[in-house]
Amino acid sequence: MDSAALLDLLGNENRRRILRLLARKPCYVTEISEYLGVSPKAVIEHLRKLEEAGLVESHTDDQRRKYFHIARNLRLEVNVSPYGFGTKSAYPASRSLDITTWRYLSLDVDPADDPDPAEADADPEELAASLARLEELENELSMAQRWVQGRMTDLLDSIAEATDEEVNSRLSADVLRALAERPHTVGELAEAVDASPELVERTLAAMADGDFVRRTGDGWTLA
Repeated sequence: MDSAALLDLLGNENRRRILRLLARKPCYVTEISEYLGVSPKAVIEHLRKLEEAGLVESHTDDQRRKYFHIARNLRLEVNVSPYGFGTKSAYPASRSLDITTWRYLSLDVDPADDPDPAEADADPEELAASLARLEELENELSMAQRWVQGRMTDLLDSIAEATDEEVNSRLSADVLRALAERPHTVGELAEAVDASPELVERTLAAMADGDFVRRTGDGWTLA
């Protein structure tokens, strides 16, 4: 999708809030309406625009209730500086991309190596070379961010496949990270992941079925 059109689409606060909600779990129109505090008619119009842009899709459950979920994994970058303005949107990089071969990926860059343009004897060729090197680094970091985003999505998809599909994998990942630190009670987890105890209970039950976690005493730990 064109970056400018994507910026225009996301310029609406309610559409951004819808995407934040759908990033937690699939929702139907009434849920979204209650969350936003706006009419179902307005929600349907926002969803229509998001669907037309390919950002949101829908599916119908056994009770013929229509759920909406985020369909596309993409990255939008906006660069604003005294010397330029630009936007760029792109799909995450392929898993087959070998980022370990990139020269500057480790960020082992010494600022002392870059010439100071304010110095009287600054070499124009060195300045041009430094500019080219930094532009290359900027491009590689952008690609690395896309690669990381794609790998994170793959990992969350794996979690979703191993647990109940009705349980949000983002929430499951947050629970996993919390339990990696130490065992937690349901109440502690609810506070740590900013979710209701009831939702955390359902998530833990699904994760236990997938052998991710197990109950221990009055709390939970990693399996």
